Amino acid sequence: MLDNIATTALLEATKMITASLDLKTTLQAVACQAARVMQAEASSVLLVDPRKNKLVFKAAFGQLADALIDQEFDSNLGIAGKVAADARACLINNCGDDASFFDGFDAKLRFHTRNMICSPMIYQGRVIGVIEVLNAKSPDGFTDNELELLNGFANLAAIGTVNAERYEGLKRQNQGLRLADTISENIIGSKNSLKEVMNLIAKVAHTGATVLLLGETGTGKELVARTIHQQSPRAEFPFVAINCGALPETLLESELFGYEKGAFTGAANQKLGRFELAEGGTIFLDEVGELTPAIQVKLLRVLQEREFVRVGGVKTIAADVRIIAATNRDLRQMMQNNTFREDLYYRLNVFPIALPPLRDRRDDIPELVHHQIRKVALDLKVPLVDIADSAMELLTQYQWPGNVRELQNVIERAVLLCGGKQISIEHLPKEITGQSLISLPTPQTSTLSLPDHEKMVILHSLQKNNWNQSQTARDLGISRDHLRYRIKKYNLKK
Repeated sequence: MLDNIATTALLEATKMITASLDLKTTLQAVACQAARVMQAEASSVLLVDPRKNKLVFKAAFGQLADALIDQEFDSNLGIAGKVAADARACLINNCGDDASFFDGFDAKLRFHTRNMICSPMIYQGRVIGVIEVLNAKSPDGFTDNELELLNGFANLAAIGTVNAERYEGLKRQNQGLRLADTISENIIGSKNSLKEVMNLIAKVAHTGATVLLLGETGTGKELVARTIHQQSPRAEFPFVAINCGALPETLLESELFGYEKGAFTGAANQKLGRFELAEGGTIFLDEVGELTPAIQVKLLRVLQEREFVRVGGVKTIAADVRIIAATNRDLRQMMQNNTFREDLYYRLNVFPIALPPLRDRRDDIPELVHHQIRKVALDLKVPLVDIADSAMELLTQYQWPGNVRELQNVIERAVLLCGGKQISIEHLPKEITGQSLISLPTPQTSTLSLPDHEKMVILHSLQKNNWNQSQTARDLGISRDHLRYRIKKYNLKK
């Protein structure tokens, strides 16, 4: 029977667990409360990873707690492994004499475990983890009453773990719904190129195949990668993204593969890399064309062997992740120039998906513009506005070097500038409107309307350059496509 002190301790633990749906916070509260109530030096909560047959430290209390977090060992090792396998708690007051005791972490962390109690965390008949309390401060060690109390903590921890994991699952589902809305900004439209992209996503998502996304900056490569992940069997596990072109080689290696304590100056603690953080899920390697030769070799090993080694380490770590890579560069050309490994290219290019630039989707631009206007109005809580035909015409003709991302920025700026009125040409940036034309000198500007003024400026420049459109566009400070649009608009002929 539990006494009043034990009952009070369990009630306090219940309050702590129900106060948060964050798994880390929940388990840490259990570990701290268990050690405090039982007056012990240390405690830890370990969860079972059924895919790897490992027990993983998820929370710990004590002097060496930080060093234990995310450490793992085979689920059949030690007293914790025995408790997990047998689904039965145990009390050991002299660990050194117990045949099941595993001293691997004691040796590694220079810690001495004298005695311990350990209980399984059971939910609906399945062991999902264990909780252990080490080194009773009492010279008599632990008691049966304390073991019974720990069983109560283990039951609470099991319920808290399941609730937190369900909450995380709901959050991911909600993120997936929001993602579906976000991806629509890039997938809106009816052109065959977009339908082909969506068909390819649907075909590859449920597989484990490596995907290579090809497209210019701003075409939505990361959004497509997230969509593939959300529609895959790995959707319940993390999606981890890293821009390979944003970090120098030494830092990128540490970010990708992690490092061991003491691997280099400043490595005070072990750090997990992106591949470990993405365990069971998907890692998105953006700008993979920027990888240095040395990192290319290490990535090739992951693709071939599905394993890697942390910086400064010797232990091989399995990589249970799906890889989606992306680039805006021509990897075939880089391969021919010997700047990108041929074997790595073919490992990545298992299932390529090419994302069309916005200039190849001109028929979709009006729909994208109206969608973005609605989104800006909703997000920024400003009035929903319309757009003038003349402004839409310019947006449709513009080259959009920044693709959908640039269009989003242009529309957001225009909605804010128009002050609740109709978006017109004056609310668009000069690289789209070609406003630099207006300031150029031309005869009789004071008697001409703005369109006539612009027409005269363009005609004058064309005649001066013998109708060389490239030179004329340079003189006027506009793109050649913009010039061609104006020539057609004003029906200018040689």
